[in-house]
Amino acid sequence: MPARDSFHSVMRIGPVQIGTHRNRTGRTVHAAVCTADRCGWSADYSSRTAAQLAARTHRCTVR
Repeated sequence: MPARDSFHSVMRIGPVQIGTHRNRTGRTVHAAVCTADRCGWSADYSSRTAAQLAARTHRCTVR
């Protein structure tokens, strides 16, 4: 049975969205994803604070 990948506690900081979800092993992780066109940046973090810091310091290389 495939794992459900549903996000909750979604927030936005600039062009970056942060959402909380459970990974394949059942651990809670926080994903930060840039929603700007052609940027493609995303990362998973173990704490929400780390994801927020990454969102605040992210700079898109695509203009």
